[in-house]
Amino acid sequence: MWWPFSREGASGFSSSSTAEQVTHGIDGNGLTAIVTGASSGIGAETARVLAMRGIHVIMGVRNMSAAEDVKETILKEIPTAKVDVMELDLSSMTSVRKFASEFNSSGLPLNILINNAGIIGLPFTLSEDNIELLFATNYIGHFLLTNLLLDTMKKTAFASKKQGRIVNVSSSGHRLTYHEGIRFDKINDQSSYWKFCAYGQSKLAKILHANELARRLKEDGVDITVNSLHPGAIETNIHRHLVFNGNYHIAIFGLLDVVKMLARYVIKNVQQGAATTCYVALHPEVKGISGEYFADCNISKTSSKGKDIDLAKKLWDFSMNLIK
Repeated sequence: MWWPFSREGASGFSSSSTAEQVTHGIDGNGLTAIVTGASSGIGAETARVLAMRGIHVIMGVRNMSAAEDVKETILKEIPTAKVDVMELDLSSMTSVRKFASEFNSSGLPLNILINNAGIIGLPFTLSEDNIELLFATNYIGHFLLTNLLLDTMKKTAFASKKQGRIVNVSSSGHRLTYHEGIRFDKINDQSSYWKFCAYGQSKLAKILHANELARRLKEDGVDITVNSLHPGAIETNIHRHLVFNGNYHIAIFGLLDVVKMLARYVIKNVQQGAATTCYVALHPEVKGISGEYFADCNISKTSSKGKDIDLAKKLWDFSMNLIK
């Protein structure tokens, strides 16, 4: 596919690189990875490519039926693949705790944790834990999951002498958030809720979480890196909630067709969309790099709030209180 806006960065990869390309020649045998939201989109592609590289992949998913189909497809392509499916609803702390307990008691090591799952564009809704649903699913569920799996990752890194990696899939959408960045006192304020800012807030939180956890692990001398990333604009079913309803549609003078045509040159396919995740999770070039934000398989820049150390510390304390 011709990609007119792609340009290779310092890594040698660009926006047009695919997950298979950025992991070519890498041997992941002996490693175990958890990928959340692996039943479709870039999560499914991430799981497939990691399995292709010999990694034992645990798919943490809400839709078990869809995940089993993905697993079956992977096994048909890669008969030697090691893939398991476990139920995980990130909007529910009960589900997250159950998943982590079952994994931790399985005796499996954990080298790589990819916090990928996400939702977007929902009307105001509260989770079963009474937390605004985008914040609960995209961020708090992953914060809790990471917290509960961290001891297993530390033990694995120590025993294997292999650096662990935690990857938070964020978005450039973190730039479109509320004025405060994180609305600590208004997380559940329906009257001022705007779904796009709520999404941006949840994705900013994932960047700040990665930064603060990276700082803490480095301080403690733990051999685990934590990074965040923007996968790119990708056509996946995460956008299913953004479909215009029957009263508001783009149909004037064939504008929709024009938009679709232009989108071919700026929207990635899932193979390209999963590339940065797989690069950060597996590539030797990323060894020892922690607390960074990646895009198109290269270190990139966040918004000013994404680099705010005090905001990250405040979010950490706020999150710890929420998961008690």
